[in-house]
Amino acid sequence: MTGASRGIGRGIAIELARTHAVVGTYRGRRDAAESLKEQTGAEIFQCDVSNPAERQALIAFTQEKFGRIDLLVNNAGMAPRVRQDIMEATEESFDELIATNLKGPYFLTQLAARIMAQQGEGRIVFVTSISSYTASLNRGEYCISKAGLSMAVALWAARLAACNVKVFEVRPGIIRTDMIAAVEKTYEERIAAGLLPQRRMGEPRDIAQAVRAIADGLLDYCTGQVLNVDGGFHLRIL
Repeated sequence: MTGASRGIGRGIAIELARTHAVVGTYRGRRDAAESLKEQTGAEIFQCDVSNPAERQALIAFTQEKFGRIDLLVNNAGMAPRVRQDIMEATEESFDELIATNLKGPYFLTQLAARIMAQQGEGRIVFVTSISSYTASLNRGEYCISKAGLSMAVALWAARLAACNVKVFEVRPGIIRTDMIAAVEKTYEERIAAGLLPQRRMGEPRDIAQAVRAIADGLLDYCTGQVLNVDGGFHLRIL
């Protein structure tokens, strides 16, 4: 799984490592990755998913280590380095987010899907965001990258269904991670005021439990399904 050293990815890796052999990637935080390895026994591998050679190396490492790939969790992603109104946002930021959040997972899935199709089975998870359909005017590139990722789920689910490879979207809402640390207090206040039907912020474990259900085959007749792990944010309430 990608982006395993912290936040949502770390929560997923910890959960899956209880029963599965896990390869968790990291980009820059080797210290966090090493602590994950020490805590869970997971293999760790440095990989920037936006880099084609590093994607290839990750797949080769996993095959060499385990001989097969049963589950790919596309979790690695990033927020804009600087939040800017879409009237001022830069092409450099747009390109970086599309490469990391959309292009990287799309083509990593292509590599894994070829192996899974040959195996005759497999499962693929894309961790997206409520930002795939919720407009945030100070991080438009993030929203667009996640919206594209949602379409990638539909495409891969349709293409791989006949190969017995199931594809899912896990769509987190407001989750307590370092990505939202700067605005956590504001979110807590808005949640208490009714932003979410379930009046609490999500935790990485909430996402991990959804991925657990997929990994254990409990949703194998549900390919293409979107799992909204968002405390009911997606509901339209009059």
